Amino acid sequence: MMKYLISFPAEAMVIPEEDFNAVVEAAHAVIDEAKAAGVYVFGGGIDENVDPVLVASDGTVTKGTYPGHMVPNGGYTVLELPSREAALEWAAKIALACRCPQELRQFQYDPAS
Repeated sequence: MMKYLISFPAEAMVIPEEDFNAVVEAAHAVIDEAKAAGVYVFGGGIDENVDPVLVASDGTVTKGTYPGHMVPNGGYTVLELPSREAALEWAAKIALACRCPQELRQFQYDPAS
């Protein structure tokens, strides 16, 4: 089983305000389905009201992120699935619920995780 990151940037999710609750309900239904299927690892959206910081090995905290790096935002779901084909199917379900295309990334295999 491999872990997959399914995500979208905040600016991709353009929906009319009156549809927001329906999108939230649809997204939660897909997450509930993933939990019931035993493939859900983690999910959530980045709180854009909290600024990112860099934390050095000595504990020094610096506002911002790596120079030239875009600040991540939007929504993220991590699923553990048997194949890329299964990941594509789940990404399509999330895309339908969120009404925007999803980026699919595969984590490198790590036997310790």
